[in-house]
Amino acid sequence: MYSDEPTRVRQLVSEFLSGQSGALVGTDGLDVQLSAGADARDDCAVYDIGSPMSLVVGSDYIRGPKFILHEMGLLSDFDIGYYLAAANISDVAAMGATPIGLLSVIRYPHELDDAGFRQVMAGIHQACTDFGTLNVGGDIGNAERLILAGTALGVCPPGKVLRRHGARPGDLLCITGPCGLLGAAVAYFPKRESFAGRLPEAAEQRLLDSWKRPRARVAEGQLLSRKPYATACQDTSDGLKATVEQLMQAGGVGFRVVEQDVPIDPAVRAVAELMNVEPLALAMSASSDFQLAFTVAPDDLAACRESFTASGLDFHVIGEATEKEEAEAVHNGTSRPLPGVAWKHQKSDISLLAASSPDA
Repeated sequence: MYSDEPTRVRQLVSEFLSGQSGALVGTDGLDVQLSAGADARDDCAVYDIGSPMSLVVGSDYIRGPKFILHEMGLLSDFDIGYYLAAANISDVAAMGATPIGLLSVIRYPHELDDAGFRQVMAGIHQACTDFGTLNVGGDIGNAERLILAGTALGVCPPGKVLRRHGARPGDLLCITGPCGLLGAAVAYFPKRESFAGRLPEAAEQRLLDSWKRPRARVAEGQLLSRKPYATACQDTSDGLKATVEQLMQAGGVGFRVVEQDVPIDPAVRAVAELMNVEPLALAMSASSDFQLAFTVAPDDLAACRESFTASGLDFHVIGEATEKEEAEAVHNGTSRPLPGVAWKHQKSDISLLAASSPDA
């Protein structure tokens, strides 16, 4: 069944968007009320802001060749809806803000029937619920193919927003978890039949789950912002190598990454072996992970670790900031440029990046 746009809007409001208006969406003493949500069916959502705060806004378009897994049938319409919300909310989390709403743009071809459309919206709704926010509206309509975009809104106490610049020589470089899973999945599945072997079923599921239910690090960002511990912070949605380089350029510092301290997921190691590439290179290459990379002063490390542990969270120290503006990897006293390929919107498909040249 294929319904017209007004019918789909009515279905959305009744199933996913009801009861929003009047909701209190601020935390940490921030007075924010969603006075008119998507259920009001006005042209815009309306927030009443009753205390001083910083408003954080970010937007991401997430369709493109990276969603080859959806085209292969390995990701559902629900999964890509979930990913849309997570990708946008991750940017807000990286700024240390509390998400207060998501605007979503869903453009769909005539081939997407009501059931498929509902699944996309259900995925967005579930992600918003998981990350403690609301889908407060946006736009739907026809297009030549499925196109998804979003804008996330967040709030933060004045002066507490996390920025990419701010790292100082001697600060420790940290990461909230392993990177490279999403990139490894896209490198593996389209070429699965061409490899000499095949991953165990559990490893394949681990790779797919990284796309199906990515985690925006909202709690980690809030903790780093409120204390504050982080001198600089960014999510790793372009891959770990690109993130380190961007933090370097923003802060005017260099970074020395200790190779053995970089966490690498076993599934990434397994894909690297099949691809005949270095595991660290694959872990640091183009990927759409939403870990947080941040810097912390050495004197604050113990307190930061204690706060993370008390909240059931974790992070890894993987290096330090240096005075010379260059990024290098160090192993047993020997240094080299960071391995892997940073995502810089190359022409090549993301599945080729880990084993190709930076100019691919």
